[in-house]
Formats: sequence, C-alpha cells, structure tokens
Amino acid sequence: MDGTAIYIESVKLKRMPEEGYLSSLSFIPFLQKERLVFDRDVTFFTGENGIGKSTLLEAIAVAAGFNPEGGSKNFRFSTKDSHSSLYQYLTLSRIHYFHDGFFFRAESFYNASTYVDEMDKIAPLLCYYGGKSLHHLSHGESFLTLLESRFSGKGLYLFDEPEAALSLTGLLRFMIGMRRLVKSRAQLIISTHSPVLLTYPDARIYELRKDGPVSVSYQDTAAFSLTKRFLNQPEQMLSYLFSDEEKESEESGDSSF
Repeated sequence: MDGTAIYIESVKLKRMPEEGYLSSLSFIPFLQKERLVFDRDVTFFTGENGIGKSTLLEAIAVAAGFNPEGGSKNFRFSTKDSHSSLYQYLTLSRIHYFHDGFFFRAESFYNASTYVDEMDKIAPLLCYYGGKSLHHLSHGESFLTLLESRFSGKGLYLFDEPEAALSLTGLLRFMIGMRRLVKSRAQLIISTHSPVLLTYPDARIYELRKDGPVSVSYQDTAAFSLTKRFLNQPEQMLSYLFSDEEKESEESGDSSF
C-alpha cells in the first residue's frame, strides 16, 4: 500500500518462555517457527477471552520501549507489576524509527492520566492532552481527547481493547482518528473484540485461535459473524441460549429463592 509507514515489521520468539503460563499460549508454537508480520498501517489482534491478545500486544509494547502500564516511551510509573515477561523472549524487526508513540491500556488508563497530572506540576504537559486533567472527563471522552489532542502521527500506537471506553458513536470517532493517524504516517496495532473496529479498511486482522494466529477478513472473524447472526435474529438466539440455561439448571437441581 503506497505511503505505508511500518515501524515494526515483524515479531518472533528468540527462545522459549520458561513460565508455564506463557508457554501454554496458543501463538507461542507459531512464533517459534515463523514471524508474525506487520505489513499494513493497521493490524488487529482478535479472538476469544484468554487466548492471549492483550498479553501479546503488551509484550510488543514493552519490547518496543513503552511503559508496561501504558503511556509514551517517556512515561515512567508503576502502580502494580502485573505485566508478563514475554517481552524478554521476543525479537522485534524494525524498519524505521518512530518519532511519536503511545501504548493505551484501558485497564490502567486512570493511572496514566494521574501520571500526566503529576508531571504537569513539574513542566507544562496538559496542553498536549486537551488543556485540562483527563480525570475531569468521562472514560470515553478522556480517551478520545488523548487520541485527538496528543497523537500527532509519524509514530507507533498500540491500543489494548479501546472499545472498553467507547460507545458506538465513540467508536466511530475513534475510527476517524485512526484514519487521521494513518494519513500522518502512523502504524497502529490494536487488540479488540469490536466487530465495528474490525471493519476498518485495508487492515491486517490476525484472529488468535487454539492452533495459532490466522490472517482473516473481518467477515470471517468470530466477533463479526456471531454479532451479525445475533442482530439478525436476536429473539431466536436468546430463546436458544436461555432454554439451554434452564435445561442445565433443571438437570443440576439448582433453585433460586
């Protein structure tokens, strides 16, 4: 694609993780043998809960020099050492140096916002984040303010489940922001469950499955196909789900008072 700005070209394992949890992740055998390639401006990781999307994205972010709890490469704070050691086992193949960058984690964005406030007491910083504390905004508005005020392009931006903060309208604003960044020579890597985000044009989508990551179209992702089936026949789907639940309850002898 003309004008594509790729900063991280691929990721591969340089050696097997020692921790049992990491070695059990489904994408580990794949990364032992092959590189996971980033050949588009936007790359998505999608898949079921527990498959390792966030773990892989976090490891790439930390290996690229970002703070494990989120922020830019200049953010240096830690509230809880909860990130995995997977980054120590990864080799990133880089093409260009990125001038800007940010790692967004929905679960720790509050802590990143607090860090911005603290640093603003030392030197003016809030002017790059919409002009006021992100804590004075809702979760969704603070994230969109970060996107629209702070991110300038020519950089690497990693987002872990950004839809957690956003309404449908917010998701559409986020996609507009994605487009602006791409036009400004940015590379985006996003972990998501959102069937809306997955429709972003010309993106590379890796669905993490039990047998490893597979490149798919958005129509072939479980997130999109299941959502479409549900919205086409919500009453029928709910009836099926609830009848199975009631059957299981009767068989187990459970009762509620």
